Amino acid sequence: MQPSSLHRTSLAAACALGFVLAAAAQTPSTGTTGAPSTTTTTSNDGNAKAGALSSGDLQFVEKAAMGGLAEVELGKLAQQKATSDQVKTFAGHMVQDHTKANDELKAIATNKGARIPADPGEKHKTAMQKLQKLSGGEFDREYMKLMVAEHKETVADFKKQAQSGKDADLKGFAASALPKLEEHLKMAQSVREATKASKG
Repeated sequence: MQPSSLHRTSLAAACALGFVLAAAAQTPSTGTTGAPSTTTTTSNDGNAKAGALSSGDLQFVEKAAMGGLAEVELGKLAQQKATSDQVKTFAGHMVQDHTKANDELKAIATNKGARIPADPGEKHKTAMQKLQKLSGGEFDREYMKLMVAEHKETVADFKKQAQSGKDADLKGFAASALPKLEEHLKMAQSVREATKASKG
């Protein structure tokens, strides 16, 4: 009886081990479905996610984030210094719409372990310093001239990302943001023409 009991115990242990191994073998596949993960277990997990983004995707995140921050800061400045009601209204749209887009981009990038720039960068800081020295109609014209140029570049960047980006979430973000950015460009061009026609 004793050898038989030992045999049954060994079989039970072997079966249990088999289930454990099978479960362990299946576990890695659940993390590669492409769905955003809501939990991180180690400090290296974020680095692994960031490493999963292509250099092009990371470059898009950095440039889009800095551009978005600049639009908000420049919009706030224009709300304070602009003399044209059209310019002030446009600036209000910039603050509202780009704050929302910035939050969306930050959520996607953070989930993938990518770092978001904390400031708009030297290029935009220089432009802001230049605008701070202007006033009246001169400020309005220079601000709107900058907005047209910035939005032309931004629309081109977002189109490229929507078409050829590697990460599905970032491609989706770029595609969903494009209509609003193209609307901003048309608004900027229209308001710029109005400021060019005005004297002051």
